[in-house]
Amino acid sequence: MFTGKTVVITGAAQGIGRSIALMYASQHANIVLADMNPLGNQVADEIGKQAIFVQTDVRKPDQIIKLMEKAVEHSGKIDILINNAGKFAPVSPYEATVDEWDDIINTNLRSVFLCSREAAKYMKGNGGRIVSIASTRAFMSESNTEAYAATKGGIIALTHALARSLGSDGINVNCISPGWIETGDYNALSELDHAQHLARRVGKPKDIAQACLYLTHPLNDFITGQNVTIDGGMTKKMIYEE
Repeated sequence: MFTGKTVVITGAAQGIGRSIALMYASQHANIVLADMNPLGNQVADEIGKQAIFVQTDVRKPDQIIKLMEKAVEHSGKIDILINNAGKFAPVSPYEATVDEWDDIINTNLRSVFLCSREAAKYMKGNGGRIVSIASTRAFMSESNTEAYAATKGGIIALTHALARSLGSDGINVNCISPGWIETGDYNALSELDHAQHLARRVGKPKDIAQACLYLTHPLNDFITGQNVTIDGGMTKKMIYEE
């Protein structure tokens, strides 16, 4: 169902973004990988001729515009956008500078709006799907993560607002809130790590990639404006602390 579709994925050089790119590639989609990290070239090479890498700093509006132009040059259209780019940099609220705050906001949240807007210009009239990666940090926190939490909560609100604004153009907009998704050495996790989840395991990047496929499947056009939490039940498990 994704053969010939063009998918733009930000933050695609590694981790969840890389897994999403490989998942869509396995479904014969055309892949446009965007990332600041030049490792994106390796992912494009791994996928083959159906993929291109566009080195992109999503904090910079002109580079976002160029990204979408390159995507259309590559395959003539944009069908799906996955807003995955983001950064996590904990800092005490007593010490955080305005520049540090703005860096997180512009990377994680403003980029979602700008990428969605620019992609929607090409989707308009032809339908389209936008999925943004939020986080369970939107509704639960650790210390010193104010900027990150604000961006992830903002993505959820932005999702339903965009779904309302873009719906008349046939564009569906949803987001996913991952819980603990291990992008490092999965075998190094402990039994206690896995036991924190009702699913009895820590998540893997492919769990999020598979959800992206579901939300962007052509037959699932009745799902829009939604946040889908994928955390193995971690946020539903009551854990008592002393």
